[in-house]
Amino acid sequence: MISQTKNFISEVKVELAKASWPWEPKEKGVKKYKELIDSTLIVVIAMLLLSGYVAGWDFIMNLIMAFLFKAPATPAS
Repeated sequence: MISQTKNFISEVKVELAKASWPWEPKEKGVKKYKELIDSTLIVVIAMLLLSGYVAGWDFIMNLIMAFLFKAPATPAS
């Protein structure tokens, strides 16, 4: 059991060494995470735009449905 755990941990270390991380390991401070910060900002902006688009269509559809279903009925003669 212990040898399997050690083998697993060594395999994980090998695979993590192969991974491409979203920061430059040679940079110091905030510059190290520039790509990560830029990617995060793009995702946040995209989510805000998408949520605004969905909210806008929801508002328009609510107005249309309110107009269609709250219209006064014409009397039958």
